[in-house]
Amino acid sequence: MDISDDVPVYIDPGMIRHLPDDWGKECLIMLTTFFDSVLDAVRSGDKSRARYLLGNLGEPNETHLGFSSGRSAGRGFGQQMGVVLAEKLAASQAAQTGLIEDLEDTAFFIDKVGKDIVSDITTNIIRGPLIAYTQQMASVFRIPLEEGVASGAVWNPHALEWEQGYVRLPVAGDRKLLLVPKVIVRRDMYLSRAEYYRNHLVPTLQSEELDNPSSRLVRTLKDGRKRVNVRDIVEYYGNSKSDITRESLIRPDVYANYRHVKKSVAPPPISHQELSEASCAPLPDYEGLLGEVLKTPLGRASAADYHRRIEALFTALFYPSLTMPELEEEIHNGRKRVDISYTNVAQDGFFRFLRRHKIKSTYVMVECKNYGKEVGNPELDQLSSRFSPLRGQFGILACRSFEDKSRFLKRCRDTALDYRGYVIALDDEDLRILVADAMEAVDWVPSDPPPLEPEIQPKVESYPLLFRRFKALVN
Repeated sequence: MDISDDVPVYIDPGMIRHLPDDWGKECLIMLTTFFDSVLDAVRSGDKSRARYLLGNLGEPNETHLGFSSGRSAGRGFGQQMGVVLAEKLAASQAAQTGLIEDLEDTAFFIDKVGKDIVSDITTNIIRGPLIAYTQQMASVFRIPLEEGVASGAVWNPHALEWEQGYVRLPVAGDRKLLLVPKVIVRRDMYLSRAEYYRNHLVPTLQSEELDNPSSRLVRTLKDGRKRVNVRDIVEYYGNSKSDITRESLIRPDVYANYRHVKKSVAPPPISHQELSEASCAPLPDYEGLLGEVLKTPLGRASAADYHRRIEALFTALFYPSLTMPELEEEIHNGRKRVDISYTNVAQDGFFRFLRRHKIKSTYVMVECKNYGKEVGNPELDQLSSRFSPLRGQFGILACRSFEDKSRFLKRCRDTALDYRGYVIALDDEDLRILVADAMEAVDWVPSDPPPLEPEIQPKVESYPLLFRRFKALVN
């Protein structure tokens, strides 16, 4: 991992708003309470409070996100910039009138605030959850942690204050590191000022000019139709940030509608391809990861290796549907453990199908059995006993092979029909099929649809084997 330069991607608070798990909800509470506190201070004229809140936003060099030349050095959002932003918000009609509601809105209406600043502010606000995520991923990937590392300012959403402490974090040289879930980063913010201007504000201005009998911008075509050209709108009204702010203040409903439309649909997460291009890192090697799983010796002695290799394969294979892997997650106060658990953030495909059909699957659980013997009812019951209405009722049992595969799949069906949850069992041969489907999807061209009912027709890249296995559970 290159930690000398930044990766030109940015944390987008718009991504966080659509995370369904506890981690995402914690981050959202922090974002909401912090920025509400800022707006309250600005609107009440409490300059000291506003400066305190924004003045504690430091340069988050530890994530190595954004764009800087040479060694990662942040984007210049130090204490002085926080004070400047407090003053800009205090002087902003957009903040005073309610046009600015969320952190993302500042990039639309506050001068010199863009995606880099929004990303930096977000990083500061959710530093606490990012520390917890880093510690979790360090366990998964065996990254060493140092004790007693200064946390930096951490937002307390209950006290509405900044706090400092000492935590366990990875350190490279003299620089601490924070890991960031790739599901919350983008190359550009989901809320786009250019998109808002082009697709929402300009059409509104065109309509107003057409309705104005004295407008100088209306042109009459040869067939008698009236028209207002976009370039005339741009020339007359302008398209700078201050121009957009001025016209939006006159028409606040236009921006409110844009914000509502965008927030009602989850932003698409960054893809493997986009992240590879941004970071100059190779794409996941599905076949290589599969090879590591298949070459694992059978038996208890290699169970830990099999467990980690399944995690590595599934984490690559099921992204962006499943994210944030956690190994050996404790449940029931530590009396039970789940080998691997994922957060289901799918927007399409098989894992979205589960959520759309009311199958509890906010968390997807995986049990790994590196047996050289038959997998039977005890292993199936072990996984189903981890299910609950809160955690989820869907899981995957990964194993090496079956003596009688048909019989075990029928046992999975019995479990589903007894309302004890849905388990899809995958052996080595099934993993080969999943990887082959993933490789085919890279250059897939639609042809005849797979032989499934219309309501569960997947794309090739939506794991057709999983659809077939699930169909067998419920039919």
